[in-house]
Amino acid sequence: MTYEEILCDANNLYAGYKASIKGSKWKESVQRFILNFLRYIFELQDDLINRTLTNGPVDEFELRERGKIRPITSIPVKDRIVRHVLCDELLIPKIRRKIIYDNCASLKGRGISMQRKRFEVHLRKYYKLYGNEGYILFGDFSKFYDNIIHEIAKKELLELFEDDEFIDWLLNVIFDGFKVDVSYMSDDEYASCLDEVFNKLEYRKIPKNKLTGEKFMEKSVNMGDQLSQAIGIYYPHRIDNYVKYVRGIKFYGRYSDDWYIMSPSKEELLDLLENIERIAREYGIHINMKKTRIVKISGTYKFLQIKYTLTESGKIMKRINPDRVYTMRRKLKKLAVKVENGEIPYENVEGMFKGWMGDFYKLMSRTQRKDLLELYEGLFNKTITIVKKKMIIKDRSQQESTQEVA
Repeated sequence: MTYEEILCDANNLYAGYKASIKGSKWKESVQRFILNFLRYIFELQDDLINRTLTNGPVDEFELRERGKIRPITSIPVKDRIVRHVLCDELLIPKIRRKIIYDNCASLKGRGISMQRKRFEVHLRKYYKLYGNEGYILFGDFSKFYDNIIHEIAKKELLELFEDDEFIDWLLNVIFDGFKVDVSYMSDDEYASCLDEVFNKLEYRKIPKNKLTGEKFMEKSVNMGDQLSQAIGIYYPHRIDNYVKYVRGIKFYGRYSDDWYIMSPSKEELLDLLENIERIAREYGIHINMKKTRIVKISGTYKFLQIKYTLTESGKIMKRINPDRVYTMRRKLKKLAVKVENGEIPYENVEGMFKGWMGDFYKLMSRTQRKDLLELYEGLFNKTITIVKKKMIIKDRSQQESTQEVA
């Protein structure tokens, strides 16, 4: 089958529809779509075949994640279906074959837990070779998704599809929805906007009456969009390949915009950073020098919200960042209000909490665990017990659900 046939296939579109509504059936817009899903799917199929597809309206909001406020853009179910078929059936399988093993973000079977495990594997292997003498370079891309240049991203993705004409058309349609209205910019600002750091959070504060549609910047992709996640995995792959294959560095990993390199030589790390900056500039990626740092591998450092120390004996000491516990406490209080008001179902909260506890239970102190579990019980009128490494949550009807926590 051609790429066009795969994307226009009704079975694939139906599978994309099922994936698109998962976890969001409580939303009114999704419920309206469900009532007439067959008609909408065939309308979408016609739009793809006739190439009359357009982007639907979007909703914008902010999400606090890992201690950061992120600008999220939500797209309609119809657009999510197209993204699912494009990414699930075509793009992600191609990307998997091209990226390094230690790039774990936004991929099924990988994810943040695997990235943390790979970091620990690298610490152990490093210790066997060099002990706990040496350094780690921690790097961060500033406003990564906000500064992805459309022309470069489309070119990189099209190469995966041998410059297929249908994929070219579809990517142009999708990226047209990513364009940013920058009519408020002066001519000089507009001429250099692709080279400057763009901050979407600050952009959203600009009065709407200044966004007149006269100038558009073809940079930035929407967080919350599945295609954006795939782009985030692949966009800096030249940097990954340079470090891993050109320089032969074994102890390197990247999770979205966070990355690290371990080396016994600080001079080697400084040279690597200089060359990474050179490649990054070609892609419009800006390295956040405030967060990019070189630390002793024997010290205490944070990666993906976990604090690590490699001891002289080779033992890895790790603890959760206390800010993560505080953030979860605040999140639970807000979610309890939404559950009480009927805005979201309780089951969504329980699933989120069980998954979070499964990731962090062993990294918290006894006091942190006790206080967090007691807060959850009080907010949602539940009883929680841990039996044989299982979290058992009971409500008044004595129904149980379990989750492994250690």
